[in-house]
Amino acid sequence: MTITLIVLAVTIALFIWGRLRSDIVALTALVVLILSGILTPSEAFSGFSSSVVIMMTGLFVVGGAILQTGLARAVGNRMMGMAKGNETKAFLLVMLATSAIGAFVSNTGTVALMMPIIVSMAAQGGFSSSRLLMPLAFAGSLGGMLTLIGTPPNLVISEELQKHGFPGLSFFSFLPVGIAVITIGILFLLPMSKTLIKKRKKHNGKTDGKSLDDLVEEYQVGDNLYGYSVPAKSRIIGRKVNDLELKSRYGITILEIRNEKRKALGMVRDVSQSIVSGDSTIEAGDILYVVGNRNGMEQMATDYGLSREKNVTLGFYDIGLAELVVLPSSKLTNTKICESRLRENDKVNVLGIRRGEEYIYDDLGNRRLKSGDVLLVQAQWHDLLALNNENSNWVVLGHPDETITKATLDYKAPTAALIMLLMVVLMVTGWTAPATAVLIAALLTILTGCFRKVEDAYSTINWESIVLIAAMMPMSTALEKTGVSAMMSSSLVSTLGEMGPYALIAGIYFTTSFITMFISNTATAVLMAPVALVAAQQIHVSPYSFLMAVALGASMCFASPFSTPPNALVMKAGHYTFIDYVRVGLPLQIIIGVAMTFLLPVFWPF
Repeated sequence: MTITLIVLAVTIALFIWGRLRSDIVALTALVVLILSGILTPSEAFSGFSSSVVIMMTGLFVVGGAILQTGLARAVGNRMMGMAKGNETKAFLLVMLATSAIGAFVSNTGTVALMMPIIVSMAAQGGFSSSRLLMPLAFAGSLGGMLTLIGTPPNLVISEELQKHGFPGLSFFSFLPVGIAVITIGILFLLPMSKTLIKKRKKHNGKTDGKSLDDLVEEYQVGDNLYGYSVPAKSRIIGRKVNDLELKSRYGITILEIRNEKRKALGMVRDVSQSIVSGDSTIEAGDILYVVGNRNGMEQMATDYGLSREKNVTLGFYDIGLAELVVLPSSKLTNTKICESRLRENDKVNVLGIRRGEEYIYDDLGNRRLKSGDVLLVQAQWHDLLALNNENSNWVVLGHPDETITKATLDYKAPTAALIMLLMVVLMVTGWTAPATAVLIAALLTILTGCFRKVEDAYSTINWESIVLIAAMMPMSTALEKTGVSAMMSSSLVSTLGEMGPYALIAGIYFTTSFITMFISNTATAVLMAPVALVAAQQIHVSPYSFLMAVALGASMCFASPFSTPPNALVMKAGHYTFIDYVRVGLPLQIIIGVAMTFLLPVFWPF
């Protein structure tokens, strides 16, 4: 017992100190428990096979798909529209929406689904996401108190009541308690959340690279861009671009050929983009994105029976943009672009030149390049990334490897939304285990192309959070094996039982919430539910309010990043430290405990 308590105390102290990564601290504690013989290797590593950890891993992938497809941005924009750009309204909207979802979906699933939306919404609104992410995690847990299925401890106490001959709790028995704690949470977190962003503003500045939209606007790429679709009977089908002589005949250039196809009964939409070369062959259904002489475009459309597209915008699904600076030693210096073989050798199109304060767009092929010229180039993403390997001719400005992660596959947003809806339905109906539902959704996001490649899906996983939770979960086994948990619960009844029911409710709540800081809330509820029921019987009162105190104490645990998976989920994204949770979460835990000590007997009289 002594060794377990020492390990626990040192681990907490290191979390508070914050100089070491939290996952390294957790792994170190795990190794010490193994070497001291308190945990067997199988017990110590059980957290890494836990369904909660598997579910968290899958939820990172699903959340990444929501971001990658632009679904998060679309929903975030909608929420910002409802908030009318007001940060306080946005906060209230996040709290209420998350709490409502958390009533029917696990708090981990709720927070994972909402997190990318909140990050995108904050970016669109121009305020720090760190103000919203911790309240988001807390709201997921607060909303769990609205219904019987909102959080596992609710089911545990209902089962405990039935086991001892009392009527179980109905689906909405928790509703008064849920409304009360959500109200308290909003009133407390509304002012306190502002303290989370004071020292975080340094994370919110613009990066040194330009976004794709910035480049399009700066070089006026879209000002003279038009799209023409190729119908099934067009005479242009099967023709190679070189054979068309578009530049000499019409004064135009094809920048991109885009093709859209639908699969799976039209539910899955695929879009392919390709950079045009002389050997590119035009097929039925292609959309040609052209720039150049406007009259020439119309003449080409008439000659080949093409249809003009409306609302033409550049897409960055398979292709992207970047800026190159021509070096003094470059072989491109004094070379015409048409003779540079940039398209043939490096597979890039030059869309514009920035020479000092001047921007050059016309007759680019005959322009001679000079040292210091900045070229706006277009290419397939993998070809753009390869440009960094060339050091003698140019320097790539910005970070194309980061830019590609922000280029959304927005045509996949409906697919991601359907997958997310399927996951929620599977969770709510109980057709399959929550972890299985999440894995199904994660696999579907990959198989349906919500990511450019499988590696992108893996990169969305926050491994620090995963390792932190997996390494801390066996701590509950150590506490139970060494008798620490049993000692705490038994001393509770003997100490507070004679002080009356209100003191005992408070003691049950705070003991449960304290234990939940170190072991899972479900394990804590299983441990404390029989203690609470026996305590109520010993002082001859109804056990309902006491068991409700157990459910609340197990779920309202906000003072630690590893006490609940939602807290860990937002830690990295919000740039939070252990002490941030103590500073904001601990007072909220205490306020809810004090308020519920007096409100629970009103809802369930003694």
